[in-house]
Amino acid sequence: MLEKLQAVEDKYRELESMLSDPDVLADMSRWQRVNKEHAAMTPVVEKFREYRRIVSEIEDAEAMYDEKLDDDMRALVMAELAELRPQREALEQELPVLLLPKDPNDAKNVIVEIRGGVGGEEAALFAGDLFRMYTRYAEKQGWHVSLLDSNPTELGGFKEVAFSIEGYGAFSRMKYESGTHRVQRVPATESQGRIHTSAVTVAVLPEAEEVEVEIKAEDIRIDTYCAHGAGGQYVNRTETAVRITHFPTGIVVQCQDEKSQLKNKEQAMRVLRARVYEQKQQEQNDAMAADRKSQVGSGDRSERIRTYNFPQGRVTDHRIGLTLHKLDTVLNGELDELLNALITADQAEKMKQMN
Repeated sequence: MLEKLQAVEDKYRELESMLSDPDVLADMSRWQRVNKEHAAMTPVVEKFREYRRIVSEIEDAEAMYDEKLDDDMRALVMAELAELRPQREALEQELPVLLLPKDPNDAKNVIVEIRGGVGGEEAALFAGDLFRMYTRYAEKQGWHVSLLDSNPTELGGFKEVAFSIEGYGAFSRMKYESGTHRVQRVPATESQGRIHTSAVTVAVLPEAEEVEVEIKAEDIRIDTYCAHGAGGQYVNRTETAVRITHFPTGIVVQCQDEKSQLKNKEQAMRVLRARVYEQKQQEQNDAMAADRKSQVGSGDRSERIRTYNFPQGRVTDHRIGLTLHKLDTVLNGELDELLNALITADQAEKMKQMN
């Protein structure tokens, strides 16, 4: 492990010198790539340096303890060792996790698509609940949310809603939300008080940059039309909504929430790039299907990942068997307890594969 950490630090120093290299500074895209790689390594290097410092201090204290000391000095050295040794043990637990292979998408912004599934209007209402949950969570993280497209219903839900979350590390946490979310509750539309089960699918896509996905002009068709709101009412009478069809993949995206056709086209292109990028990754993942199935954050949209039970006020994540009796808190955007547990389980699985 120490050899691997030393190799990381050597690479880190190399990147550090490149950041001030005139040739690198002259090429902004190259400088950004180097800076990104340098930033990704910083937490590992800082922990490694802290570990080395503590090990050095322990060695010094142990050497001093072996010398002829009076009782007071010996007590001070013992107290210092009693403080330093648990720190060393904690870092020895932490460092292997930091060496786990990083998901190259973890630092990216995300595009989230929520679609009402089984359950009709009740599923649409729950899609609205999830949209608000993720919006609140993003706000608590200091991330920025932008609505890209929506198909609202008259009761305040969404048949579909797409939005972006911009913030460093957004994908590293939000990726665990991909899948089917099930809700059990008495719908507002139910007069008999019976509990219904509905489902909503969530897709979390890492936002791809233009350099990562090339969309050729001849490979797409752009159509414009009048934007609609809930109940089919016109938002305006000009063709501001945009639909883009990508011929090589058959992917179709649309955006209508901006008042400007140009803005809607830009947003639609962002979604298209993300979907094309995801499709390429899906093909790579399928080639490593056995490994992918062993990961907690597989991102399979067909997988039922979580159930929200309103009568009992509980949330259950089926991937790790975790149940929290904090439904209201979770729906208010307090997702860290769930996400931290998922991240820990994912890391534990990867550690097994490394051993």
